[in-house]
Amino acid sequence: MNLQQYNKFHKATSLTLKVGVGVLVSLILVGTLGFHFIEGWEIIDCLYMTISTIATVGFKEARPLSEAGKIFTMGLILSSLGSLAYVGISIARIVFDGELANYIKTYRVDKKIAKLKNHVIIVGFGRNGEQAAIELAEHNVEFVVVDKRDNVISRVRENRELLYIKGDATHEEVLEQAGIYEARALIATTPNDADNVFVVLTARSMNPGLTVISRASEMGSQMKLKRAGATNVIMPERIGGQRMAKLVHQPDVVEFFESILLQKTQDVSLEEVSCRNLAQRHVGKSILDLKVRELTGANIVGIKTGGSRYIFNPDAKMIISRNDQLFVLGNPEQIKKMKELMEM
Repeated sequence: MNLQQYNKFHKATSLTLKVGVGVLVSLILVGTLGFHFIEGWEIIDCLYMTISTIATVGFKEARPLSEAGKIFTMGLILSSLGSLAYVGISIARIVFDGELANYIKTYRVDKKIAKLKNHVIIVGFGRNGEQAAIELAEHNVEFVVVDKRDNVISRVRENRELLYIKGDATHEEVLEQAGIYEARALIATTPNDADNVFVVLTARSMNPGLTVISRASEMGSQMKLKRAGATNVIMPERIGGQRMAKLVHQPDVVEFFESILLQKTQDVSLEEVSCRNLAQRHVGKSILDLKVRELTGANIVGIKTGGSRYIFNPDAKMIISRNDQLFVLGNPEQIKKMKELMEM
């Protein structure tokens, strides 16, 4: 739970408790002094009578009451019932309006977030952020949602599986609470490009090795986000327009790649395989020498070289190095076998 949420709940409960204690003390003080001046009793008898009256326990009077004393007692009873009823309603409101439940749930969520490692932080839970969360969940990737809007957090709370933080991700303490130092990536999907720039700047300064992916709404924002430290910048409107145009003249190609990249089944997938852990006996060998297709059934369809150059449909005689990243097409079992083969 961030400081703002804690302070809000603490302020509400503290105010209720202070009012309750203040009302109780005031009633005892007024009652004790009232009986003392009206009836002329000793303070201990006045205090006993006051507490008996407020508690409505039904004990007999400490001493016989005068007419004025009876009228004062009736007023004290009505005042105590009304005041204590107000305090009770205030406490009930905290419980039944969900403030207590939200406090408890947020506390539990914070405990889970503190244990996360190698997770993803999603800043903004609009259409893009929610879709990113769905995709990550389908691939069993842990993530934390960060959003400062009350209505969004209320919607997030309805899903017991989601981990969330209510706060402004441009502030370091919010990202620190989301586990920025242990995260593998951050996705900034707020609709405001300026907010995304600040989020990217903050995240990059806190974790220089973090993969940062940001949404951009305007063409001019792409370069700003890159300068701020974004690893990749996505323009949903541009991608949507390109996809629609592709569907006009290359519908089968689009559907083919979508069936690979966006499918929900595990029949086939296109994955990145790092050569960082390439076994010594494979160093200096070609794709043909690895016999990937023959031994595992997977296919190397592309390579990103150490110099960040992309090679599509690489030649079988191409030499693999530990600085390369392979793009492999196959089912999970085939890709698993390939990884094992490369490290053997």
